[in-house]
Amino acid sequence: MTQLLLLLVALLVLGRAPPGRSEFKRCWKGQGACRTYCTRQETYMHLCPDASLCCLSYALKPPPVPKPEYE
Repeated sequence: MTQLLLLLVALLVLGRAPPGRSEFKRCWKGQGACRTYCTRQETYMHLCPDASLCCLSYALKPPPVPKPEYE
């Protein structure tokens, strides 16, 4: 009986753990990750829905939009 109870508790605890790849929420069409801090190889583009940073690799950062010249 105790082994059955222990097995049930273990299954409940393991069922609550997130899968390995989902430790960060994805953003920017799946290219970025929502984190509190970005790494050195990343920059942030905008905020995620939970107010964390959407971190993108510098290689994935879109080029800046050129400003129109006024004459």
